[in-house]
Amino acid sequence: MALNKDTIKQVAHLARLEMEPAQLEKLSGQLNDILGFIDKLNKLDISNISPTSHILPINNVLREDTPKESLPLDKVLSNAPKKKGNFFSVPKVIE
Repeated sequence: MALNKDTIKQVAHLARLEMEPAQLEKLSGQLNDILGFIDKLNKLDISNISPTSHILPINNVLREDTPKESLPLDKVLSNAPKKKGNFFSVPKVIE
């Protein structure tokens, strides 16, 4: 499928794009190259190729999720600028 300049000019008008003749010529060539490449891809036999979500066989590397002891409360609050009981104390930001 090839696009002619009139079709591109009409689509540019619908998209409210102002195109100079040089831009129209360049865009016409680029779009026709893209459509030509898609035509080549459509001619390929892919009946023996299974669908994939990624071209490389990658898997997420996840560590085993094992529960551990938490930090002790006194150690957690040791660097807090302000604390109130067993909690961090922060300034009120609601006006």
